[in-house]
Amino acid sequence: MAVVRWFKRHFVVIAGLLTLGYLLLPNVIVTVFSFNKPKGRFNYEWQQFSLDAWKQPCGVADMCGSLSISLQIAVWATIGATVLGTMIAFALVRYRFRARGAVNSLIFLPMAMPEVVMAASLLTLFLNMGAQLGFYTILIAHIMFCLSFVVTAVKARVMSMDPRLEEAARDLYAGPVQTFVRVTLPIAAPGIAAGALLSFALSFDDFIITNFNAGSTVTFPMFVWGSAQRGTPVQINVIGTAMFLVAVLLVLVSMVITNRRNKVKA
Repeated sequence: MAVVRWFKRHFVVIAGLLTLGYLLLPNVIVTVFSFNKPKGRFNYEWQQFSLDAWKQPCGVADMCGSLSISLQIAVWATIGATVLGTMIAFALVRYRFRARGAVNSLIFLPMAMPEVVMAASLLTLFLNMGAQLGFYTILIAHIMFCLSFVVTAVKARVMSMDPRLEEAARDLYAGPVQTFVRVTLPIAAPGIAAGALLSFALSFDDFIITNFNAGSTVTFPMFVWGSAQRGTPVQINVIGTAMFLVAVLLVLVSMVITNRRNKVKA
């Protein structure tokens, strides 16, 4: 009975840890196989521990080139989507205008629409415009589908803001720009940061929309898909592990900064 009572008390924690372990299991497998030395072309079975792939992460032809393209597109798409999405979110929350309700509903369409439908639609648009498929068509497509996620994240944060704080700043003779920089922007920053991080992850990881609108440009997800037809280099696991570790590091840094701020406030 004591075991049953203990299990009931800690059921939520156990369920949470099991779920987290299930979600992280693919990352653990990718990390483990980044130290593998396969005998054939496919890195699907453990053979021998080796650091060769970590010593030469760009040992596979064109892999680091495609990684560089993906990072460039992700960075620019994040900047574009974050700036536009933040302005749209503030406009939808703070201002009343015609078709506001329609815009509010339409902004969620890219999130609900299947990626293959959006990819085909964008391809049709680019072809009718006579645009040459490549880096810039991928960038435009990524900004378009990342925009909705940024608007959703920033809008939720702006709706929870207390307008009396801005009114207090104006009562203390702060101008519109100073109020926005000193009061509004810091309060909205967590939502903006969340939207930006989500945009970067979605853009870097996207395959379907990119594949339709890439032309001859090869991004990292497209390189991985192409490599899977001929063999999977260990370096792919190395890049995946490195990206995962960077994401974990960013989360830890964010937690440390948040804890320090809370201690200062206390």
